[in-house]
Amino acid sequence: MQQRDSLGYTIMVAAVLCVVCSLFVSAAAVGLKSKQEANKVLDRKKNILDAAGLSTGEFGKVANELSVEQIDLLYKRVSEGLVDLQTGEYVTDRNVAEYDPREAVNKKETSIELINPEFDPGVKKRETIAKVYFVTPPDADKFDQIVLPVYGKGLWSTLYGYLALKSDFNTIQGLTFYEHAETPGLGGEVDNPKWKELWEGKKLYGEDGKPKVEVVKGSAPSGNSYAVDGLSGATITSRGVTNLIRYWASDDGYGPFLDKLAENPVGPPAQEAGE
Repeated sequence: MQQRDSLGYTIMVAAVLCVVCSLFVSAAAVGLKSKQEANKVLDRKKNILDAAGLSTGEFGKVANELSVEQIDLLYKRVSEGLVDLQTGEYVTDRNVAEYDPREAVNKKETSIELINPEFDPGVKKRETIAKVYFVTPPDADKFDQIVLPVYGKGLWSTLYGYLALKSDFNTIQGLTFYEHAETPGLGGEVDNPKWKELWEGKKLYGEDGKPKVEVVKGSAPSGNSYAVDGLSGATITSRGVTNLIRYWASDDGYGPFLDKLAENPVGPPAQEAGE
C-alpha cells in the first residue's frame, strides 16, 4: 500500500478527483442542455421584442423584466421566414424552425466568403440563407416591422444582434445586441438601454440608396438623421457597429431582400411555428 505522503499517492488522488469532477461536469452539461437551449431561445425572443419596441410599447418595461408568459404572449405577433440573401427571395423548401444560421456559417455548402465587401463587418463568412422576423400588430393582416439579425466584429468579439425596421424599410425602430464580449463600461455599453434608445427613428439609407447610418465619435450633430452618439472610450467597437449595420443593409447583405419587399411587402409563406 502506498504511503499517503508519497508522490504516487498524491498523483492517484488527483487523478481520481479529476475523473469524478469530470463526470459531474459532463452529467450537468448533458442534463441541463435542454434548459440551456430553452434559455437561449427565450433570450433571442427578448431581444427581438426589445428591438421591435413591443415590450416597452405593451408593458412599459424591457423584455428582461417580463415573465415568460408575457414574452410568449408578445412573441405571438412575430413570424419567421427564411431568405436567400443573394436573390432576396423567400426560401420555402426548408423548415424555418429547424434552420440554424450559426450552423450554416460553419458549413462550406451553406456559406460564402466575404471578399472585399463594400462595408467590412470584420467576419470572413456569412450564411447564404438568413432567418428574418416579421412583426404584425394584433388584429392586423399586414406586418408593420421587420427584424433582421446582424453581426460583425467589435474590438474583442463578434457582436450578434437584431436591427428592427419600420415598414418603410428605412426608418430604424431599434437595435439590440444579445451576445458579445466587449469591454464592460466601454464597448459593452452597446447594451446600455439609453444608448440603444438613440437608434429609434434614425434613417438607414441616404438619398442615394446607400447605407448611411453611423456611430459617430462623440455626440451626434443635432438634427442628423443618420448619426448616433459614439460609445465613450470605445472607438473600435463604435466603428464595428457602423460597419456591421452598413454591411447587412447593403447589397451584400439584406439589400436585395429589402428591395423586393419594398416592391411587394408580403411576408413569407406560412410555415411550421417557430422557435
